[in-house]
Amino acid sequence: MEKYPIKLILKDGIEIKGTSFGYKGSSSGEVVFNTAMTGYPESLTDPSYKGQILILTYPLIGNYGVPENKKENNILSFFESEKIHVSGLIISDYSFENSHWNSQKSLSEWLIENKIPAIYGVDTRALTKHIRKNGTILGKIVWNEDKINFIDPNSENLVEQVSNKEVIEYGNGKYKIMLIDCGVKYNIIRRLLLRDTTVVRVPWNYDFTNDKYDGLFISNGPGDPKKCEATISNISKAFKKNTPIFGICLGNQLMSLASGGDTFKLKYGHRSHNQPVLQTNTNRCYITSQNHGYATDSKSLNDDWEELFVNVNDNTNEGIIHKTKPFFSTQFHPEASSGPTDTDFLFDKFIDLIKKNETI
Repeated sequence: MEKYPIKLILKDGIEIKGTSFGYKGSSSGEVVFNTAMTGYPESLTDPSYKGQILILTYPLIGNYGVPENKKENNILSFFESEKIHVSGLIISDYSFENSHWNSQKSLSEWLIENKIPAIYGVDTRALTKHIRKNGTILGKIVWNEDKINFIDPNSENLVEQVSNKEVIEYGNGKYKIMLIDCGVKYNIIRRLLLRDTTVVRVPWNYDFTNDKYDGLFISNGPGDPKKCEATISNISKAFKKNTPIFGICLGNQLMSLASGGDTFKLKYGHRSHNQPVLQTNTNRCYITSQNHGYATDSKSLNDDWEELFVNVNDNTNEGIIHKTKPFFSTQFHPEASSGPTDTDFLFDKFIDLIKKNETI
């Protein structure tokens, strides 16, 4: 591969030079970091990264290539959506040779196909320490001295950009799940389909309040949850019923807002495979996969709700549960992909609530 210079410019004036291994172009976004050691195909296709330039702190990236575009149940088997959502990728060392039984192409080829700029040869750990100290920052990847502005993706309704525009049905199981697509990861759908469900995936602003379903699921997604006014309004109406509700990541924040609570932006977010969360009123701790920049203000919850999980590192909220109704949520990703599957049992809890509600 011929070497081409490219640079990352942060809004605070720092310029970092490196070498391009992706699309020969420029991009702008919010610069964030992920400390996971594996899972770049899953992370890059996670809609929650919409508008963000992603730093991977693990030094060697690309060694196992990119998997095939195989589909099962009408969704891709090895990706979390139909395309790459990051605005750019920053790594330390790129592996020009890849080897894996399921590798169909190199990471570089995939990035170029999707027109995603990428830089290697960067001290990603020093860059991460800068963000940890000063907070998440806007940045731009500049190719060939292009003139490009800094763009704050959180000023936009990113959920509207990544949510599906039409209703799609998956599976033919016994229990009908109404899934609000705020940028859903495909593994959430996979985990639900394994549990005798029919998943009806609807747009973020779809009015489902008069539809019949056995359980309501609110997905993950990018950006500021307060931009999703239509979703919040519909969830608040769903709270008046007793149909089970399960929310993940952005879904947790939206449920908090719909209940009258508040959310806030974290200094640099949680993006990793190793976030420890404590289940409240127990001594049980789980290692979880996470990807979010906003969190629920636990002090803003009303008396009908209580915390379900708390982050051990910084004591931020990791889930809420209604005291009397079958509603609960997690800030982390029990479906993983990538990451640990320690909390996959929460999908069983959701189905158990549906079965119990069915007999009432």
